[in-house]
Amino acid sequence: MQNENMVRLVFFFGILLLVACWEIVAARRPLTVSKFGRWGNNFGIIAVDTLLVKLVFSIAAVGVSAAAEKNGWGLLNYVEASHVPSIVVGVLVLDLAIYFQHLMFHAVPLFWQLHMIHHTDLDVDVTTGFRFHPIEIIISMGIKIAIVAALGPPVIAVLIFEIALNGTSMFNHGNIQMPHALDRLFRVFVVTPDMHRVRHSVIISETNSNFGFNLPWWDRLFGTYLAQPVAGHEKMTIGLSHFRKPEELTLPKLLILPFTGATGKCSLNHIGQDPKTIKTKNK
Repeated sequence: MQNENMVRLVFFFGILLLVACWEIVAARRPLTVSKFGRWGNNFGIIAVDTLLVKLVFSIAAVGVSAAAEKNGWGLLNYVEASHVPSIVVGVLVLDLAIYFQHLMFHAVPLFWQLHMIHHTDLDVDVTTGFRFHPIEIIISMGIKIAIVAALGPPVIAVLIFEIALNGTSMFNHGNIQMPHALDRLFRVFVVTPDMHRVRHSVIISETNSNFGFNLPWWDRLFGTYLAQPVAGHEKMTIGLSHFRKPEELTLPKLLILPFTGATGKCSLNHIGQDPKTIKTKNK
């Protein structure tokens, strides 16, 4: 699709600016560490991620979708589904795949070593939405490309999904205050900041909940939904219990962290359960 990069950049910076301003006007929680240092680390990570993806992949998911559409590859092209249902199915399948991918990055120790970088952030705000280790981004892109090639969704479906994934990731990591009634309504259709923030708790059973990024339905369907943190949003402790010092979470240290052996624990034994009813060690 022509001007794909421009469209994505406009949405990225537009949503980033909107949520960042919302955080200033109506913050959900007081920040506990320097925003300047955290933002430097998080923007540094996305810069490395973007460069590495460009170097590793000569064609992205939208390009694979265009090739599949042109050559008749993929299930949807094989059954010759009409355009609108193909778009809907494409977006839903890709979102479901990201849900299971997210679950996998918690369940498999090797993948958790990469994904825990995301959870080491000591505060959660709009920039946490793109705090992912470059190798995790490479693996995620590979999975996405494989699914697109197998499914053959329309180009517009992949572009909608990519924009939505980036946008909702920044939105649901936003340190933003929403009226309770509005949050409850939004949760029917999209993962809200309060819903997602639960999984950034140091309590392992809370970390292993609410795996959805765009749509909230998969967590409810597969039993991984947790409505609220046991300590409440204002008092919950963000991050991982074994990484509490900001000086240990600088950009260079984050990039090498998966190779240091300091993995901590993230058991899935308590997935989807209320932390008030189980015993969970934070250390």
